[in-house]
Amino acid sequence: MTAITQAEVSAASGYPAAAGYDRNVQNTKTSKENHTEAAQKSKVTNGRTIGEPKLSENAQKYYDQLRKKYGNMDFILVSSDMKQQAKANAGRFANPNRMVVLIDEEKIEKMAEDEDFRKQYEGIISSAAHKMPQIAKSLGANADSVKGYGMQVDKGGTATFFAVIDKSLAAQKDRIEKNAAKKAEAKKQDKKAAEKKRAEDKRAQKAEDQKKAEMKEDDNTIRVEASSIEELIRKINDTVFALRSDSVRTDEERKIGSKFDFSI
Repeated sequence: MTAITQAEVSAASGYPAAAGYDRNVQNTKTSKENHTEAAQKSKVTNGRTIGEPKLSENAQKYYDQLRKKYGNMDFILVSSDMKQQAKANAGRFANPNRMVVLIDEEKIEKMAEDEDFRKQYEGIISSAAHKMPQIAKSLGANADSVKGYGMQVDKGGTATFFAVIDKSLAAQKDRIEKNAAKKAEAKKQDKKAAEKKRAEDKRAQKAEDQKKAEMKEDDNTIRVEASSIEELIRKINDTVFALRSDSVRTDEERKIGSKFDFSI
């Protein structure tokens, strides 16, 4: 009896030939694998977030390691659909004590899989982390006018550092006093009450971050941006000097004076 090939069986049955059949099987398999991979991504619950970012299991583990490695920095994970809003209002997330790192879920996924990209990105973060303590020292008295610092890394791996300067030094002093009072009050609470407060603060922080991402920049602040820490320090000093100089001028002098543009 003559052996019947798979191609002949397929042809006799009206189905594609073996090669076509194999391709269909492979395409179906790939589709299922992609679907499974997408389904395996889960919502990120650790740390601060903007939107509803989701990561694969591998990326989740890497992100936890990254946050632990740079514990002196404040990471905020941004979902893909909120990247533009977060970028437009980056200054609202600045922290006076720890540099904020705005990073989106796509970069974390790539960093978890691509060693070269990971080294490049971590190199930028590491450099900023080491220089952060030097910023306040370099600024001297002008550091009191800075509301906070932060950084973003563009798709190509280019870093953008930013600082938010409060136009009202008196308002800043008032905030510092209020924060000190809140901390003193928190110390008086017992352990159970403190745990409850932390949970409430976490929920409030998430709602506040989401709100900030959708708001416009505050008219009472100025955001300066730079491609390096050194350039950022110089721009902060120039901006504070201009604001202080402007504050002692008359209305008539301000109208005929120079206008400053600190954007990049």
